[in-house]
Amino acid sequence: MRHPNHPATRTLARPATLLLATALLTGGLTGCDALASLDVCGGTADRVKAMRSDPVLQAAPEGAITPKGLGEVEAGCSEDSGAGWLYAERVFAHPGSREKVLDFYRTAADKDGWLLRRGAEQGHGTGRAEEGLCFTRGKDGDTFTLSVHFTDARQLKENYDYVAGPEFDSGAGFEISINSELNGADSGCFD
Repeated sequence: MRHPNHPATRTLARPATLLLATALLTGGLTGCDALASLDVCGGTADRVKAMRSDPVLQAAPEGAITPKGLGEVEAGCSEDSGAGWLYAERVFAHPGSREKVLDFYRTAADKDGWLLRRGAEQGHGTGRAEEGLCFTRGKDGDTFTLSVHFTDARQLKENYDYVAGPEFDSGAGFEISINSELNGADSGCFD
């Protein structure tokens, strides 16, 4: 081990100190704790794996298809300004009505232990409750939300850089997702 005053140690320490100071200053200027956000998602692999394999994400109404390129469950941990959340989601296209999709998930989610949040049906500003559903499972500190909401070609392009094909021309394109705050706090689906 080199002595702290050895010239090579001082030479290496200066860039490291400068890098650390820059990271702290940048975090202070942006309102983020730069060091805290370096490993926000560490240790979440088991929870993400459990969310990815939840049976409700594998269930789909009769006739639903997974669009080419969007067929897999996308799951992970996402960090935004030091706050992290877990997600597992997938997209389907369905040739039938939106109400058939919602009826299917009301039943499938109930069988899987999800509780429908009363008053949590949302209409993306349309005033129609048939636009989406919100469910919860667990208790505060270990809460997950499940949302079913409808999507269109524009949203698919924005969210997935996906160009929607003819499977989205009729019927209902929808996303189903499970989410959780890192600390398991109770949160809403459409906040």
